[in-house]
Amino acid sequence: MNETAPSLILASGSAHRARLLERLGLPFSQDPPDIDESPVAGEEPARLAVRLAREKASVVAARHPGAIVIGSDQVAMRDGRALGKPASAEAAREQLAASAGKEMEFLTAVCVLPADREREPEEHMDITRVVFRPLDHGMIGRYISRDHPLDCAGSFRSESLGIALVERIDSHDPTALVGLPLIWLSGALARLGLPAL
Repeated sequence: MNETAPSLILASGSAHRARLLERLGLPFSQDPPDIDESPVAGEEPARLAVRLAREKASVVAARHPGAIVIGSDQVAMRDGRALGKPASAEAAREQLAASAGKEMEFLTAVCVLPADREREPEEHMDITRVVFRPLDHGMIGRYISRDHPLDCAGSFRSESLGIALVERIDSHDPTALVGLPLIWLSGALARLGLPAL
């Protein structure tokens, strides 16, 4: 990155997203947006993910004029309904039991606001399909106690032990399932003057 390049801000407090962004080798800082992530009445999962990615980026961009800001959000969906983060072990058990033998979709939306706020944002939606194995209560309990996926949509952490829960993952970008699709993002940042290579 040259000396005149704008600073890069990740609008997230997520350690998972930060570790992903570090892979591109670009200096960045994090600023959690702390927004209300509740869906509005009748809001479909894809619209929710896109809206939250935009809101996160916009809130942080207002605090950092002249910076490139990345906002991202992920919504897990099963049988057409959004699944939130479980927050408790019991809720995680219920989510995983209901997902056993079924397919879940993870919708990962990204909004990148250019340093020049007159330019249009770069936006992207990545859809990852995960097919779960048949799971019994013992497997689910052991997984939750070892991996603690309470901060993960759908109660599933693919980058660690959660991979043992699944039969198949269909994705254009494996990093999208973790929360930040780097294949698309590296191209978007290059278009905005921050090439990784």
